[in-house]
Amino acid sequence: MGKLVARKKRVKRIVRIGTVSPAAVEQVEDLDARIEAIQLLIPLGLQAVNEELHRAVVELAGVRYQRKELDQPLRRWGAQRGSVSLGDQRLPIDVPRVRNVASDTEVPLDAYQALQTPRQMDEGLLLRMLKGIATRNYEACAETVPEAFGLSPSSVSRRYVKGTARKLAEFQERSLEGYDLVALFLDGKSFADEEIIIALGVTLDGQKIPLGFVQAATENERVCRRFLADLVERGLQYEAGLLVVIDGGKGLYKSVMSVLKGHACVQRCQYHKRQNVVSYLPKSEQARICGKMEAAYSKPTYATAKAALDALKPGLKLMNQSALGSLEEGLEETLTLHRLGLMPMLKDSFRTTNCIENVNSLLAQLTHNVRRWTNSSQRHRWVATALLDIEPRLRRVRGYHHLPMLRQAIQAELGIKQLAMTG
Repeated sequence: MGKLVARKKRVKRIVRIGTVSPAAVEQVEDLDARIEAIQLLIPLGLQAVNEELHRAVVELAGVRYQRKELDQPLRRWGAQRGSVSLGDQRLPIDVPRVRNVASDTEVPLDAYQALQTPRQMDEGLLLRMLKGIATRNYEACAETVPEAFGLSPSSVSRRYVKGTARKLAEFQERSLEGYDLVALFLDGKSFADEEIIIALGVTLDGQKIPLGFVQAATENERVCRRFLADLVERGLQYEAGLLVVIDGGKGLYKSVMSVLKGHACVQRCQYHKRQNVVSYLPKSEQARICGKMEAAYSKPTYATAKAALDALKPGLKLMNQSALGSLEEGLEETLTLHRLGLMPMLKDSFRTTNCIENVNSLLAQLTHNVRRWTNSSQRHRWVATALLDIEPRLRRVRGYHHLPMLRQAIQAELGIKQLAMTG
């Protein structure tokens, strides 16, 4: 009877816990997998540490129980509690002691002193912080590993600042000369109550490369022009011609025209143009006009797309003059891909700013856990570290095998080949 009562109590205790979401189960499983891997590695590391310390003692005091000569004053002197750094953990061990009986002084072990200095730790901290372990939760996470002391929040913060500062310098100083670019995306992202303008390059073989970023209040021409000039100083290659995809901001457009000086064809985002136009219309008309604009932009040739968009103008003029003005402003730049004759082949990648919007989305995923942004340095360090983490995971653009044709079309549009021949 007693067993039955005890069983009922256990059942009640389980019921109170409630249901567990699939996401929570995945997090627990991921954590268990990481802990299991660490548990397998830590004993091996501790074994190697103990062997190294034993070797150091033998070199100083000789083999255990070996008869000592009078001119050998170093003796084994038991052990004391200590700790060593392995990865991101501080692990307790028994440290053997050696004493000079002639001078009655302790003899330090060089191997033990070396193991007091953390090595190759910042990289692991960066990854953990980026993947969502908050600074104040890091110690609790580390303590789930048996034998581990963990790290205090202040220690994690100092080391993370040091690691991200190194990543920021790496990102801002790396040369861009080795990238054979055919396209450039420019877009601003609201980041911690500030605007971060990011440049994403696309190479001739379709690889996406984060090139740089700048913090600004808005996408104004002066800031954007200085930003592009900095990219050129770092080696940005644009002489062969670039397709520059932007969301339609006037500051970005003017800066591109100013800095790249006739070596850029601007493609304004068709999605942003559509949304800007319908924002002036009553809700009852938005879906209809949006559908017609999408159908027009989906036309394969410049002539058919332009004719379909022109057909919308009389109706927009009657409904809302501002909507008509929004459609006409920069309309030609929204049809650049059509004019180059590559709309059917490259529409998935270059008629909108989706490529860089995806990068912005990944950036948000890696930084959403930060609840307090204190200064510009913190923003820059986080953005640079996140972009370097994202870069290896970016896929090639769709239709990348048509990019050589895109370069030829850009050069023909801008007359770059003819200028090179005459020079």
